Amino acid sequence: MKICGIEIKGSEAILAVASLDDQGLTHVALAAKKIALDDDDEAANVKVFAAQVASFVRENSIDRIAIKKRSKKGEFAGGPTTFKIEGVFQLLENCEVVLLSPQTINAQHKKFDFELPGTLNKYQHEAYKAACSALMKK
Repeated sequence: MKICGIEIKGSEAILAVASLDDQGLTHVALAAKKIALDDDDEAANVKVFAAQVASFVRENSIDRIAIKKRSKKGEFAGGPTTFKIEGVFQLLENCEVVLLSPQTINAQHKKFDFELPGTLNKYQHEAYKAACSALMKK
């Protein structure tokens, strides 16, 4: 099973794909590391973003998506664009989408102690942790 972990920051969805088999967790290195939504006030841009997301999921045979949840209010609340990006992922056909709280991700990381492979860029770490947490939780 392949799962894509996503951390949404600003107007970008940061991606990291993990798979689980008999050997354990592995990072699936892909060329696409993030997908950006340019000027979300324009419907055409949102449609282009949605098409890029659907294409990424289809081409890489992603079964599930795990998104690191952002706070809806308070000091560290996510911006409106981040929730628009999240909605695009949730509308995907043939792909289960789960939202994981940062606390759940950290607890799973501590419990299963999955290592962050060197093939990941530093900015992908949270997305990879989300993917691994979802795989271990299932």
